[in-house]
Amino acid sequence: MEKIKRFQVRGITGEVQRVRFGERIVDYWVPRGKTSHLLIAHDGQNVFDKNTATRRRTWRMAQSADRVFSRHGLTPPVIIGVFHSSTKENPWGRAKDLTPPQPFKEGVEPIVATRGLFPRNSEELKISDLRGDEYLAEITDVIAPKILQSISTEISNTHTAIIGSSMGGLASLYALAKRPDFFATALALSPHWVIGEKPLAKWLTGALPEPAIHKVWMSRGTKGLDAQYESAQKYADALMLDRNYRIGRDFSTKIYNRTGHNEKSWASYLDQVFEFWLRPIEHS
Repeated sequence: MEKIKRFQVRGITGEVQRVRFGERIVDYWVPRGKTSHLLIAHDGQNVFDKNTATRRRTWRMAQSADRVFSRHGLTPPVIIGVFHSSTKENPWGRAKDLTPPQPFKEGVEPIVATRGLFPRNSEELKISDLRGDEYLAEITDVIAPKILQSISTEISNTHTAIIGSSMGGLASLYALAKRPDFFATALALSPHWVIGEKPLAKWLTGALPEPAIHKVWMSRGTKGLDAQYESAQKYADALMLDRNYRIGRDFSTKIYNRTGHNEKSWASYLDQVFEFWLRPIEHS
């Protein structure tokens, strides 16, 4: 873990640390006081620093977490923001990191269209190029353990969540499906169903662990790209209920009118996402 720099973010105490794990850049923030929660975020370039964020808008994630956790008398979580690997030389790096590979390797047909992920020229990105499993292993086996070790903190998987939007929403669901021993909660904002539509929704919801100790949040807006998620999201919602996930207990699905596919929209309702994360699962 190579240290790059420290910087302050308006609205939160302490500093954000930027480090490098090989080629992977990671920002992380440690709250003051002892915390029992860990939040791992995809697209870490958009989490804290407006200079690296898309359109210079961040999620204001730490500010939101501080606000919500304080209302419950809790210390906010350690937040780890993992940058994607897209560069000018590797323009499909983010897609390779965040696309759940197993569904497509097992027969889910990728949607080759401008609204989806996969380019029309199949030579640019093949299913065999997807490295979502390796990316997930980076997070669970290297990045999170080393950061927690460096700050002398141990956190139970029951208090560990993963969050992302768009492709990061799919990657969050996939992470919970593959590593329910590491994550208890997946927070998927605007999951990008259009790359596989209903077959992808069926695979991911079917692969999730049993409810009761695991929780899932899904949400979408109604503007722009988010408007294209309606059919697949309704299908995913029905499948979740068939799996005995229950709305208000261990599952939440929300529609936010007049919000779209951007950091400003996701940040606007992030408090509600964190309220769901903190809500205890009530067993009947």
